Amino acid sequence: MDRVFKALSDPSRRDILRLLSRRDMTAGELAAHFDMSKPTMSHHFAVLKDADLIHARREGQTIWYALNTTVVQDVLRWAMDLNAGGRMRKGNSK
Repeated sequence: MDRVFKALSDPSRRDILRLLSRRDMTAGELAAHFDMSKPTMSHHFAVLKDADLIHARREGQTIWYALNTTVVQDVLRWAMDLNAGGRMRKGNSK
């Protein structure tokens, strides 16, 4: 989970995930949305892959990225459970 939080801590990586939530995209398509160097984009992709938030597949010279919905769903479920636990504690204290 630490890797997930590290990946989500950067606004650019969150933007990449938002874009991938719409559809699979190539590295070039994703890079077109950002004003950063190719090595910086590659670093962001590596952090997201390390956190297992995205998958990459190569088709010839093209790399396609896709959201790993299983991990994203697990993170969202964890966050919702955490939030629900906070509400329960507040409700119990009244």
